[in-house]
Amino acid sequence: MVLTSIDPFVQEIERQFDRLTQRSFGQGAGAGMPMDGIRRPGEVVLRFDLPGIDPDSIEVTVDRGVLSVSATREEKYGEDEQLFIRERAMGTFTRRVYLSDHLDTGTIEAAYNHGVLAVRIPVVEKAKPRKIEIQRPDAVAHADEGEHALSS
Repeated sequence: MVLTSIDPFVQEIERQFDRLTQRSFGQGAGAGMPMDGIRRPGEVVLRFDLPGIDPDSIEVTVDRGVLSVSATREEKYGEDEQLFIRERAMGTFTRRVYLSDHLDTGTIEAAYNHGVLAVRIPVVEKAKPRKIEIQRPDAVAHADEGEHALSS
């Protein structure tokens, strides 16, 4: 038989430490602002989850190929209200995304709907896939003959 002791004081410290580390470091790269990236023909769409955010607090900027999204969530309480637990993150959240040179940062569009910010970034025209015509040997030979006839 194995005996173990349970120390409620240590358990509470561990729980508080877990909460603090999750708040401080998040649960991944975008803990405060999870993001999906979708590639479509001719554009890239980034979707950021921002539930409960006032749309006026959202700021989207692009500078030297870096897209920055910032938003603020704050909640005020009345004099007769006392907060006894807080699990919803408050404050200012920022997410930076490095953009490829193949994206047209001059024509970025953003829209906020139902707690989701969608940022649409078109692909630069020269970076879009295009079909290359393949020359056939007969066509190349005729083109060469035509060039010789013009140069004589």
